[in-house]
Amino acid sequence: MLVLLPPSEGKTAPAMGSPLDLAALSSPALNPWREKVLDALAEASARGDAIAVLGVGASLADEVARNVSLRVAPTAPAAHVYTGVLYAAAGLAGLSGAAAARASRSVRVVSALWGLVAPDDEIPAYRLSMGVDLPGIGPLARAWRDPLAAELDARGEAELVVDCRSAAYLAAWRPSRAPQWVAVRVLRELDGKRSVVSHHAKHTRGVLTRHLLARAAPEPVDAEQLAAAAGELVGSELHDVELGPAGRGARVLSLVVR
Repeated sequence: MLVLLPPSEGKTAPAMGSPLDLAALSSPALNPWREKVLDALAEASARGDAIAVLGVGASLADEVARNVSLRVAPTAPAAHVYTGVLYAAAGLAGLSGAAAARASRSVRVVSALWGLVAPDDEIPAYRLSMGVDLPGIGPLARAWRDPLAAELDARGEAELVVDCRSAAYLAAWRPSRAPQWVAVRVLRELDGKRSVVSHHAKHTRGVLTRHLLARAAPEPVDAEQLAAAAGELVGSELHDVELGPAGRGARVLSLVVR
Protein backbone atom coordinates (compact mmCIF):
# COMPACT_ATOMS: atom_id res chain seq x y z
CA MET A 1 0.00 0.00 0.00
CA LEU A 2 1.25 3.47 -0.92
CA VAL A 3 -0.64 6.36 0.70
CA LEU A 4 0.09 9.68 -1.01
CA LEU A 5 -0.58 12.88 0.93
CA PRO A 6 -0.18 16.57 0.10
CA PRO A 7 1.96 18.63 2.47
CA SER A 8 0.13 20.91 4.86
CA GLU A 9 0.24 24.66 4.44
CA GLY A 10 0.53 24.87 8.21
CA LYS A 11 3.92 23.79 9.54
CA THR A 12 5.50 23.92 12.97
CA ALA A 13 9.08 25.16 12.86
CA PRO A 14 11.31 23.00 15.09
CA ALA A 15 12.74 24.99 18.01
CA MET A 16 15.78 22.73 18.13
CA GLY A 17 17.24 19.84 16.22
CA SER A 18 20.03 18.87 13.89
CA PRO A 19 20.49 20.80 10.64
CA LEU A 20 19.28 19.32 7.39
CA ASP A 21 21.05 16.15 6.23
CA LEU A 22 19.87 15.35 2.72
CA ALA A 23 21.77 12.07 2.71
CA ALA A 24 19.61 10.83 5.58
CA LEU A 25 16.28 11.41 3.81
CA SER A 26 14.32 8.60 2.22
CA SER A 27 14.29 8.35 -1.59
CA PRO A 28 17.97 9.42 -1.90
CA ALA A 29 17.80 9.27 -5.69
CA LEU A 30 15.85 12.55 -5.48
CA ASN A 31 18.73 14.37 -3.77
CA PRO A 32 20.17 16.00 -6.92
CA TRP A 33 16.81 17.65 -7.53
CA ARG A 34 16.37 18.50 -3.86
CA GLU A 35 19.72 20.32 -4.00
CA LYS A 36 18.65 22.32 -7.05
CA VAL A 37 15.26 23.30 -5.61
CA LEU A 38 16.77 24.19 -2.24
CA ASP A 39 19.30 26.52 -3.86
CA ALA A 40 16.72 28.10 -6.16
CA LEU A 41 14.29 28.58 -3.27
CA ALA A 42 16.93 30.26 -1.09
CA GLU A 43 17.83 32.63 -3.92
CA ALA A 44 14.21 33.45 -4.73
CA SER A 45 13.36 33.98 -1.06
CA ALA A 46 16.12 36.56 -0.69
CA ARG A 47 14.68 38.72 -3.48
CA GLY A 48 12.76 41.89 -2.79
CA ASP A 49 9.75 40.46 -4.60
CA ALA A 50 9.98 37.06 -2.93
CA ILE A 51 6.39 37.13 -1.68
CA ALA A 52 5.08 37.67 -5.19
CA VAL A 53 7.42 35.07 -6.69
CA LEU A 54 6.26 32.42 -4.21
CA GLY A 55 2.62 33.45 -4.52
CA VAL A 56 1.91 34.05 -0.83
CA GLY A 57 0.44 36.89 1.20
CA ALA A 58 2.36 39.52 3.13
CA SER A 59 1.46 37.81 6.42
CA LEU A 60 3.82 34.97 5.46
CA ALA A 61 6.87 37.18 4.93
CA ASP A 62 8.67 35.70 7.94
CA GLU A 63 8.16 32.17 6.63
CA VAL A 64 9.50 33.18 3.23
CA ALA A 65 12.55 34.79 4.87
CA ARG A 66 13.17 31.53 6.73
CA ASN A 67 13.61 29.76 3.39
CA VAL A 68 16.97 31.48 2.94
CA SER A 69 18.61 29.44 5.71
CA LEU A 70 16.91 26.04 5.40
CA ARG A 71 20.22 24.18 5.18
CA VAL A 72 21.17 25.24 8.72
CA ALA A 73 17.69 25.45 10.28
CA PRO A 74 16.67 22.94 12.98
CA THR A 75 14.84 19.86 11.71
CA ALA A 76 12.28 17.43 13.13
CA PRO A 77 10.43 14.42 11.72
CA ALA A 78 8.02 15.47 8.99
CA ALA A 79 5.17 13.97 11.04
CA HIS A 80 5.82 16.75 13.58
CA VAL A 81 6.52 19.55 11.08
CA TYR A 82 3.32 19.11 9.04
CA THR A 83 0.51 20.26 11.33
CA GLY A 84 -2.46 21.12 9.12
CA VAL A 85 -5.99 19.74 9.33
CA LEU A 86 -5.21 16.49 7.50
CA TYR A 87 -2.18 15.79 9.69
CA ALA A 88 -4.02 16.58 12.91
CA ALA A 89 -6.60 13.94 11.95
CA ALA A 90 -4.01 11.42 10.75
CA GLY A 91 -2.00 11.75 13.96
CA LEU A 92 1.19 10.49 12.34
CA ALA A 93 3.33 11.94 15.11
CA GLY A 94 1.53 9.86 17.72
CA LEU A 95 1.86 6.47 16.04
CA SER A 96 4.01 3.76 17.59
CA GLY A 97 4.88 0.13 17.06
CA ALA A 98 3.40 -1.60 14.03
CA ALA A 99 1.38 1.47 13.02
CA ALA A 100 4.50 3.69 12.95
CA ALA A 101 6.37 1.08 10.94
CA ARG A 102 3.48 0.86 8.48
CA ALA A 103 3.46 4.66 8.13
CA SER A 104 7.21 4.77 7.49
CA ARG A 105 6.84 2.18 4.76
CA SER A 106 3.55 3.24 3.20
CA VAL A 107 3.03 7.01 3.62
CA ARG A 108 4.70 9.50 1.32
CA VAL A 109 4.10 13.25 1.22
CA VAL A 110 4.49 14.70 -2.26
CA SER A 111 6.41 17.93 -1.69
CA ALA A 112 7.34 20.89 -3.86
CA LEU A 113 10.72 21.12 -2.09
CA TRP A 114 11.66 17.52 -1.29
CA GLY A 115 9.81 15.60 -3.98
CA LEU A 116 8.83 12.87 -1.53
CA VAL A 117 8.90 12.86 2.26
CA ALA A 118 8.43 9.93 4.64
CA PRO A 119 6.88 10.65 8.06
CA ASP A 120 10.17 10.10 9.86
CA ASP A 121 12.33 12.15 7.47
CA GLU A 122 13.82 15.07 9.40
CA ILE A 123 13.11 18.37 7.66
CA PRO A 124 12.91 22.06 8.54
CA ALA A 125 9.72 24.08 8.18
CA TYR A 126 9.59 25.80 4.79
CA ARG A 127 7.25 27.74 2.54
CA LEU A 128 6.86 26.49 -1.04
CA SER A 129 3.86 25.21 -2.99
CA MET A 130 3.77 22.92 -6.01
CA GLY A 131 1.99 25.57 -8.09
CA VAL A 132 4.99 27.92 -7.99
CA ASP A 133 7.03 28.73 -11.11
CA LEU A 134 10.36 28.87 -9.31
CA PRO A 135 13.09 30.99 -10.97
CA GLY A 136 15.90 28.75 -12.13
CA ILE A 137 13.70 25.64 -11.97
CA GLY A 138 10.41 26.46 -13.68
CA PRO A 139 6.94 25.16 -12.80
CA LEU A 140 7.58 22.77 -9.95
CA ALA A 141 4.98 20.15 -10.84
CA ARG A 142 6.61 19.78 -14.25
CA ALA A 143 10.14 19.82 -12.81
CA TRP A 144 9.36 16.96 -10.41
CA ARG A 145 7.51 14.82 -12.94
CA ASP A 146 10.44 12.75 -14.25
CA PRO A 147 12.27 12.34 -10.91
CA LEU A 148 9.05 11.22 -9.20
CA ALA A 149 8.22 8.84 -12.04
CA ALA A 150 11.62 7.20 -11.65
CA GLU A 151 11.02 6.86 -7.92
CA LEU A 152 7.36 5.85 -7.86
CA ASP A 153 6.42 4.09 -11.09
CA ALA A 154 7.53 0.65 -9.88
CA ARG A 155 5.59 1.01 -6.63
CA GLY A 156 2.60 2.34 -8.55
CA GLU A 157 2.52 -0.80 -10.64
CA ALA A 158 2.97 -3.23 -7.75
CA GLU A 159 0.96 -1.69 -4.89
CA LEU A 160 -2.43 -0.23 -4.10
CA VAL A 161 -2.10 3.56 -4.41
CA VAL A 162 -4.35 5.46 -1.99
CA ASP A 163 -4.25 8.98 -3.41
CA CYS A 164 -5.24 11.76 -1.00
CA ARG A 165 -3.49 14.58 -2.89
CA SER A 166 -4.93 17.81 -4.19
CA ALA A 167 -4.84 18.65 -7.91
CA ALA A 168 -1.59 20.66 -7.78
CA TYR A 169 0.32 17.72 -6.31
CA LEU A 170 -1.41 15.19 -8.53
CA ALA A 171 0.15 17.05 -11.49
CA ALA A 172 3.63 16.06 -10.31
CA TRP A 173 3.02 12.29 -10.67
CA ARG A 174 0.25 10.03 -11.88
CA PRO A 175 0.43 6.22 -11.78
CA SER A 176 0.28 5.72 -15.54
CA ARG A 177 -0.21 1.96 -15.42
CA ALA A 178 -1.45 1.39 -11.90
CA PRO A 179 -4.03 -1.40 -11.79
CA GLN A 180 -5.11 -0.22 -8.35
CA TRP A 181 -4.98 3.58 -8.19
CA VAL A 182 -7.71 4.99 -5.97
CA ALA A 183 -8.40 8.71 -5.59
CA VAL A 184 -10.09 9.58 -2.29
CA ARG A 185 -12.96 12.07 -2.58
CA VAL A 186 -15.09 13.47 0.24
CA LEU A 187 -18.78 14.28 -0.19
CA ARG A 188 -21.27 15.82 2.19
CA GLU A 189 -24.84 14.52 2.24
CA LEU A 190 -27.50 17.06 3.14
CA ASP A 191 -31.23 16.53 2.61
CA GLY A 192 -30.52 13.51 0.45
CA LYS A 193 -28.17 15.40 -1.88
CA ARG A 194 -24.40 14.92 -2.07
CA SER A 195 -21.83 17.57 -2.91
CA VAL A 196 -18.04 17.87 -2.86
CA VAL A 197 -16.55 19.56 0.20
CA SER A 198 -13.12 21.12 0.61
CA HIS A 199 -12.03 21.97 4.16
CA HIS A 200 -13.73 18.97 5.76
CA ALA A 201 -12.20 16.79 3.05
CA LYS A 202 -8.73 17.29 4.58
CA HIS A 203 -9.93 16.09 7.96
CA THR A 204 -11.71 13.07 6.50
CA ARG A 205 -8.72 12.02 4.41
CA GLY A 206 -6.63 12.26 7.56
CA VAL A 207 -9.12 10.07 9.43
CA LEU A 208 -8.91 7.44 6.67
CA THR A 209 -5.11 7.57 6.71
CA ARG A 210 -5.01 7.04 10.46
CA HIS A 211 -7.43 4.13 10.20
CA LEU A 212 -5.44 2.40 7.47
CA LEU A 213 -2.25 2.67 9.51
CA ALA A 214 -3.60 1.80 12.96
CA ARG A 215 -6.09 -1.01 12.24
CA ALA A 216 -4.98 -4.51 13.21
CA ALA A 217 -6.06 -6.10 9.92
CA PRO A 218 -3.61 -6.54 7.02
CA GLU A 219 -3.16 -3.64 4.61
CA PRO A 220 -5.66 -3.56 1.75
CA VAL A 221 -4.15 -4.73 -1.52
CA ASP A 222 -6.85 -3.65 -3.96
CA ALA A 223 -9.63 -1.10 -4.35
CA GLU A 224 -12.32 -3.40 -3.01
CA GLN A 225 -10.36 -4.14 0.16
CA LEU A 226 -9.70 -0.41 0.59
CA ALA A 227 -13.42 0.33 0.33
CA ALA A 228 -14.14 -2.39 2.88
CA ALA A 229 -11.55 -0.91 5.26
CA ALA A 230 -13.06 2.57 4.84
CA GLY A 231 -16.48 1.03 5.46
CA GLU A 232 -15.34 0.17 8.98
CA LEU A 233 -15.65 3.91 9.72
CA VAL A 234 -19.32 4.10 8.69
CA GLY A 235 -21.45 4.91 11.70
CA SER A 236 -18.68 6.78 13.49
CA GLU A 237 -16.68 9.06 11.22
CA LEU A 238 -18.54 8.39 7.96
CA HIS A 239 -22.11 8.17 6.74
CA ASP A 240 -21.38 6.03 3.69
CA VAL A 241 -18.63 4.79 1.35
CA GLU A 242 -18.88 4.32 -2.40
CA LEU A 243 -16.30 2.85 -4.79
CA GLY A 244 -16.59 3.99 -8.38
CA PRO A 245 -16.10 1.73 -11.40
CA ALA A 246 -12.69 0.96 -12.87
CA GLY A 247 -11.69 3.15 -15.81
CA ARG A 248 -8.65 4.54 -17.57
CA GLY A 249 -7.53 6.66 -14.63
CA ALA A 250 -7.99 6.41 -10.91
CA ARG A 251 -10.96 4.68 -9.38
CA VAL A 252 -12.76 7.05 -7.03
CA LEU A 253 -13.45 6.16 -3.42
CA SER A 254 -16.10 8.54 -2.10
CA LEU A 255 -16.23 9.06 1.64
CA VAL A 256 -19.62 10.51 2.55
CA VAL A 257 -20.00 12.70 5.67
CA ARG A 258 -22.92 14.62 7.09
